[in-house]
Order: sequence, then C-alpha cells, then structure tokens
Amino acid sequence: MDALVRPARIALVGNPNSGKTALFNALTGSHQKVANYAGVTVERKEGVIRTPSGRTLSVLDLPGTYSLRARSPDEEVTRDAVLGRLAGEAAPDAVVLVADATNLRLVLRLALEIKAVGRPMVLALNMYDIAERQGLRIDLERLSAELGVRIVPTVATRRRGIEDLIAAAEELAVTGGAAGEGVWHAPEASEIRAAHHQAERIMKACVRPPERPDTLTGRVDSVLLHPVGGLVILLALLFVMFQAVFTWATPLMDGIEAGLGALGGWVAAVMPDGLLESLIVDGLIAGVGSVLVFLPQILILFAFIILLEDFGYMARAAFLMDRIMGGAGLHGRAFIPLLSSFACAIPGVMAARVIDSKRDRLTTIMVAPLMTCSARIPVYTLIIAAFIPNETVWGFANLQGLVMFGLYAAGIVSALVVSFVIRRVFWRGAVEPFMMELPAYKTPHWRSVLFNLWLRARIFLERAGRIILPLMVIVWVLSTFPYPPEGATGPAIDYSFAGMLGQALEPLFAPIGFNWQMVIALIPGMAAREVAVAALGSVYAIADAEGSGVGALASTLAGQWSLATALAFLAWYVFAPQCVATLGVVRRETNSLKWTWIMVGYMFGLAYLAAFIVYRVAVAMGGG
Repeated sequence: MDALVRPARIALVGNPNSGKTALFNALTGSHQKVANYAGVTVERKEGVIRTPSGRTLSVLDLPGTYSLRARSPDEEVTRDAVLGRLAGEAAPDAVVLVADATNLRLVLRLALEIKAVGRPMVLALNMYDIAERQGLRIDLERLSAELGVRIVPTVATRRRGIEDLIAAAEELAVTGGAAGEGVWHAPEASEIRAAHHQAERIMKACVRPPERPDTLTGRVDSVLLHPVGGLVILLALLFVMFQAVFTWATPLMDGIEAGLGALGGWVAAVMPDGLLESLIVDGLIAGVGSVLVFLPQILILFAFIILLEDFGYMARAAFLMDRIMGGAGLHGRAFIPLLSSFACAIPGVMAARVIDSKRDRLTTIMVAPLMTCSARIPVYTLIIAAFIPNETVWGFANLQGLVMFGLYAAGIVSALVVSFVIRRVFWRGAVEPFMMELPAYKTPHWRSVLFNLWLRARIFLERAGRIILPLMVIVWVLSTFPYPPEGATGPAIDYSFAGMLGQALEPLFAPIGFNWQMVIALIPGMAAREVAVAALGSVYAIADAEGSGVGALASTLAGQWSLATALAFLAWYVFAPQCVATLGVVRRETNSLKWTWIMVGYMFGLAYLAAFIVYRVAVAMGGG
C-alpha cells in the first residue's frame, strides 16, 4: 500500500538510557497502545501523531539496542523491525535514531549500521540541554555531513525540538527519499573494527570535550557507588519508600473508602432488597471497591520507581547489587528485571530478555515472581491493617511500614536463595561479568512523571474492570446460590457453591491454619493476586451484615482470624504463584512447559512450607 494512503510508519531506535521512551511519550502523548509483537512476547508500544499538515504518522517504540548484531530477544526484535523481517509488520518508512547528546560514542556505530541498511533516518540528539550545560561542543553541521542524515536537537522531557523532529520525520517518511532494501549481514571482526575506527574518527572530528566537565556526577557517584555507604543509602531509600506506601497514602485511601461506603449505602437505600441489590452492593462495590482503595499506595510505589529511574539512579543501584547478586548466581543485569517485578512479575519476566546468557536469563525468570509485586500490596495492607498496630517504634518508624518492608525483604532474600540453588542444581559455571553504562544524572520533569503515573493508574483501573469485575460476579454467584434449605440455621454462604467448595478443600489447608473462606479467596486469586481481597470482601459482606469497605473487612478478619492464621496467610502470599497470567508469560518466554511446572511446583511448595512453619511457630508462641 502506498505511503500516502496508509499512515506512514516511524520507528524509534536508540541505546538504552537515551531517553527514547520519554521522546515517544512527548511525540504521541496519550495516543498509545501497548501489545506484543506477533509470535513473541516483546512489548510493542505504538502511538500516532497528527502533523500540522494533517497527516497521520504511526510511531513504533522499539526496544533499546547498541547494535543490529542482536544478542538478546529484545535486540532481535529491534533488528528485525528495522530490516522489515517481523511477521505481519511492514518495514518502517523512516527511522528516528535517538541519541544521548552527552554520550555519542556508542550510538555512532549504530547510526552507521542503520545507514548501511539504507533506511531513511533522522538523528534526534536528546538531552541536548544537559550537553549544553556541561559545555559539550557538538558540530551539528559536520556531524550531519559525516553521517549523511538530518540532526534535530531535542529535550524530550520539556518537549523542545519536538515540532522540528515531527517535520523531519514526516518529510522523510512521506515525501522523502526511498528506503533501501534492508540488506544486512552479521559483520565479521574486521568490519566491526572498521566501524569502530570510523565512529571514533567522527567523534573526534565533531565532538569536543566539555569546557565544564561534569565533576558533580563524579562527586555524587563517589558517595552513591561506595561499596558500603552506597548500599546503606540504597537500603535507606527502599525503607523510606515502603514507609511512604503506608503513611502518605492513608488520607487518600480513607477518602476513597468513605466514598465507596457512601456509594454502597446509597445504592442499598434506593434499591429494593433482592438479588440485583445484593449483586451491586455485596458483589461489585464490596469486591472491586476493596481493590480500588489501594490505588494510592500503588501509585506512590510507582512514583518512587519512576523518579529514581529518571534521576539516573537505577543503573547505579544495579551496579551496587551486582556483587550480592553475583554471589547468589544472578547476572548483574538481572537487577532491572527483578526491580520491574516489584511493579508486576509479567514485565519483570519479559525484561529478562536483556540478559544475553540463556542460563542467566532462565534463572532470572524463575525467581522474578518471588519479588513483591504491586498486586500483593492489597493483600499485605489488609492483613497488616487488621493485625499489626498502627504505632511508632524506635521513635521514627511506623510498625506497619516495618512489617511491609520485612515482607518485601523476605521476597528479595528468597529470590537470592532460590537462584543460588538453581545455579547449583541445574547448572554450574561462573556468572558472566556485568557491564552497564551509567547515565548522567538528570532532573525529572513533572509532566513526564505525571504522565507515566497516569499510564500506571489506567492499567490498574483497566485491570480492575477487565479481570476483577467479572471475577467478582462469579464469586457473588457462587456465594449466593443455591439458597439455604428451609429451616437452615447457619449463614447462607455455608450452603452455597462457594461454601461447599471451600469446605471440601479446607482439610488440605487446615495444617497451615486456613479456613474455608480463605480457600475461596485463593481460587479467584489465581487470576490476579489482588482479587483475593475482593473475594474476601464479597464473601464476608455476604456472610456478615457489617457491610463493605476495607475498614469493615479488616475488622471482620481481626475478629474471626487468629494472629497465627493471618501471619500464615502473609507467608503464603510471599511465595505462592497466584497469577495465571505470569505463568503464561513464563511459558512463552521459556518455550517450555517443564520450566513452567517447575516454577509452579517449587513456589507452591515454598508457600505451603513457609505458611506451615509460620503458623506452627506463632501458635506455639501464643498467637493462635
């Protein structure tokens, strides 16, 4: 199809940490969709631009790479997209090569490779304001002549140069020169050396050292990368983050809970008693509402992660953790996938593609679900609020936040222990050395931070609507039907399908202190961990006339569960693979049912063992 008929396609390519995603957000705004490439699980982000001339440009954000000589699945997707080899994907009409203006050395080799392929290309010199602030002198005309491409300086976080970049990309893609044939072959050693020398020559000819070297970065790094002091700072940051998840979010959570409670009361008042009223109040509001109330905590967690990444600290945290992770049999690059797993195990598992070694990548995938994802936050918060006093210890720390920090620490330690065992049981050998480029420190821009937070909130809300809502309808049906027989004296839910199923499975979980209501919550929780809270909300709202709301649910649990049972439930959720979607991604990423079942087996085994030990110890200490 002619480029004038269909939307012209622009591919964003660049090194990691070049600000490519920030540029993608600046170009496309909220007009984005996220999916996977056909046949692979690499995330595919695409958006659209409406140009001043009225044309539509489709923009594809490709995974970061240093070369078309792909060494990981992510880099293979970028290479194949540029070459037009992806199944069902046309070759891009133009390539926007995104470069960190403060570090052009590596991107020049990539630029020469793309130029040799024959794709029309424009070079976006991103973070140009930092280069100017450092006094870095770049001869743009000479650089443009050497590479044979147009160059546009940009500052993505402040939308500087965006209009010029759109105009240049439109000219290339729609009215510019024809694309080459995409012919490429893996270079031999002599060709690599020649490309390296050419890039060095261009660098020396076009870029002069900064008149004002960035000595601040060196001074800050001398503190943040100190082998002892740096780790203390990292742990302190994590400690503050988890304290904030509890203390800062409380007013917002109280407001949401009050609003949901008022909504449930209003619906109950205006609707006649019956099935429909029960479905809306007990099923939907009590179920979905008990998950939505945790949105402030999840956003606070994401805000910390986004800010630390934008500052340039995440790469340094990976550097600090390399020695510890290497001792446990993990590659230094595993830190980023594992950190991503704090948000959700699915992108964490997928992010393991940046690891070149298949064994190191597989080890990372197997332990990523042990990290405490945001879906566990509703479960942890509910149980902690019900059983842990909201008091200050040591004069400054919130006890509930300390318990939350301990649960996160338990996940991290267990991941290190399991990776150590995997390396010793399934394969031996030294871990490959960790090499990672440290980006310059940058000041996060509020617009970019807020936009990324909005994307996370939208994903969470869509998940609530797409997964939790229908599951709550199912839980309500199972908890309501059949009706109790005439003359029944127990709660209605005891005679329902959910009650029958929970009571049938209860003997299996009795050794770890679980009652049948907890068993019911575990079943829909397999679809998404946070659904367990919604299921408990529905079950106890139906079984108990107290009503909905997290506060009411926490009070109900505190009255019906022992402390030993609550602690066992927390221990279970540290380890159990309560997410079918994650298992599906593991199956696709490993291309192996064997490794998927190994993950299911070892995680369920650890969950049961941990819950059993915690329950028995707590009972012995008087917590039963």
